[in-house]
Amino acid sequence: MLNVTLVREAERALAAAQTAGMVREEAINTDHLWAGIAKTEPGMRSGWHHHGEWETIAYVIKGACRLECGPGGQDVYLAEPGDYLYIPKGAIHRESNPTEGEQALVIVRFGGGPVLFNVDGPMTG
Repeated sequence: MLNVTLVREAERALAAAQTAGMVREEAINTDHLWAGIAKTEPGMRSGWHHHGEWETIAYVIKGACRLECGPGGQDVYLAEPGDYLYIPKGAIHRESNPTEGEQALVIVRFGGGPVLFNVDGPMTG
């Protein structure tokens, strides 16, 4: 029998995989799916990281998300509430919150293996 899972806000757990500058709360974690919330305080920026073999979709629910990626981190995207970001597997990136309020993103990942790799910086070429 297949069962539906309901995870209430108070039941989200601090995700095991964290990056400096942001907080990830885990709601769902299976072999090939991860879903939760990522929060960043005003003016904060995460460290550089990638998600290995996981594709990531981020939906902005509060604040704004400035995402840097690409060679030298020169590709910059600004996502606001209602916007989606798609981050391909292995893409080195970092997020920042350019607003005066908390940033909150709904994160859904599809893939496998370790979900987070913190790195020293972006690719240079």
